[in-house]
Amino acid sequence: MPTQTPAPMSPEWWRTAVIYQVYPRSFADASGDGVGDLPGVTSRLDHLAELGVDAVWLSPFYRSPQNDAGYDVSDYCDVDPLFGTLADADALIARAHELGLRVIVDVVPNHSSSEHRWFQEALAAGPGAAERDRYIFRAGRGPDGAEPPNNWLSMFGGPAWTRITEADGTPGPWYLHLFDATQPDFDWTNPWVADRFDEVLRFWFDRGADGFRIDVAHGLAKATSLPDYEVDPLRTGGEWASDDHPYWGRNEVHEIWRRWRAIADSYDGDRALVAEAWVTPLSKMARWVRHDELHQAFNFGYLMTPWDAIELRAVIDESLAAFEGVGAPSTWVLSNHDTIRHPFRLSVKEPLPHNIGIGPKSADRPDEAPALARGRAATLVMLALPGSAYVYQGEELGLPEAIDIPDDARQDPTFFRTPEGVYGRDGCRVPLPWEADAPAFGFSPTGASWLPQPASWAEYAASAQVGVEGSTLEMYKSALRLRREHALGEGRITWNESIEDVLDFTVGDVRVLVNLSDEEVPLPGSDVLLASAPVSGTLPHDTTVWLRA
Repeated sequence: MPTQTPAPMSPEWWRTAVIYQVYPRSFADASGDGVGDLPGVTSRLDHLAELGVDAVWLSPFYRSPQNDAGYDVSDYCDVDPLFGTLADADALIARAHELGLRVIVDVVPNHSSSEHRWFQEALAAGPGAAERDRYIFRAGRGPDGAEPPNNWLSMFGGPAWTRITEADGTPGPWYLHLFDATQPDFDWTNPWVADRFDEVLRFWFDRGADGFRIDVAHGLAKATSLPDYEVDPLRTGGEWASDDHPYWGRNEVHEIWRRWRAIADSYDGDRALVAEAWVTPLSKMARWVRHDELHQAFNFGYLMTPWDAIELRAVIDESLAAFEGVGAPSTWVLSNHDTIRHPFRLSVKEPLPHNIGIGPKSADRPDEAPALARGRAATLVMLALPGSAYVYQGEELGLPEAIDIPDDARQDPTFFRTPEGVYGRDGCRVPLPWEADAPAFGFSPTGASWLPQPASWAEYAASAQVGVEGSTLEMYKSALRLRREHALGEGRITWNESIEDVLDFTVGDVRVLVNLSDEEVPLPGSDVLLASAPVSGTLPHDTTVWLRA
């Protein structure tokens, strides 16, 4: 088991860190089966060190039937053979630490796979058994219990309840699954559940993990009365938590996070806990990162903000005020494995809910070149902001959303659970292009790829961008280097007077200008540190520039 730790960093490294999300099945495939794996990730860690990030967040690699790309976990303390072995996980953590990279592991506490032995034991134990209390089983409505306990809908479409059949063949109770039917929700009012997850945290902390990203951190507590709720979460982008919501953002979750924080604090090395919490307003999200709870929460308010100067300034100010109010850093994120890649998301004419996706029949299909320009400009805004930033794999290459995935190649359960075939998240999960002239663009030695890669991605391959002045990869490297040199993560924002549709702010000794208008605007005379597009006397449309203040 690895014992080496990263090189010393500034106190509480997570306050200013740039954290890179690796979606293992799409990052690098060492085995040749077309699915990325942990040895593949390890083989490409040098790329992340050279990029200049501080930590790696790994999406789930646990044992799983893979009905939801690993977010349906059947064993939290083992690695799925699809991705490798526990020894491979140890080797990855050790190599990351050698390179000075922290490692954040994804954990999924809202639900397990229906194939997890905990759920299988609950089914086998029969009616009234204590094992049933691990999950949310309820009798159905109607005289024969044939109707679901309430009208809740799954995030993936369809009802959020499935009825079981008992061992003797008789109809049994229903179980809740806010996601796929193969993902039953835990009952967190049962102390047995909390004890099991304490063990999971310690298992990975003991193996050297530097923190956890917590899936659905706003969803573990449900109203005990299970009231009806007239909202379709798929069509609203998840129905962000309100104070009276029956299953999102309830106050009961905070006691869980205090318990987890105590475990993290019992380990050396500033271990970090990061919430995936779709909560609004930001002042409420800040409750998740109070001093005795989690360390960070993804800033989805910022991620979902359109490319608009007024709205961007408002969400930046709101974020800084909310998180500083509880002594936590704001986080900034533009892309992840659940959302349309930000160059395209910021370029559609009408905003889309985060889990809808774009596909072959979508009417709103942004052009790649102007979308990339806007995406690059947005990146330089994000990386200049104080706090911690998250980068999703492939965005440093400027990857567009993969739109033209054939129906028979799609994998997202949303596509199959919705009558109209909502495209879902496959478009942002297509495997990365590493080498322009290699099979599968270097993703897999055999040319296999679990989702098809667009032929045009050869021009986005890392090999086509390394050392190329002006490439998106070199822009990211320069931005991360300058961010460190100028301590932007530790700075404070000062807004400067600006013309309409232009953002103008200073962080430390760097002035940032962003032109969101349709016209070129004058550029102040100053040393240009970095720009998202060529600048000379004027600042083009959809361009960000960093100047020496």
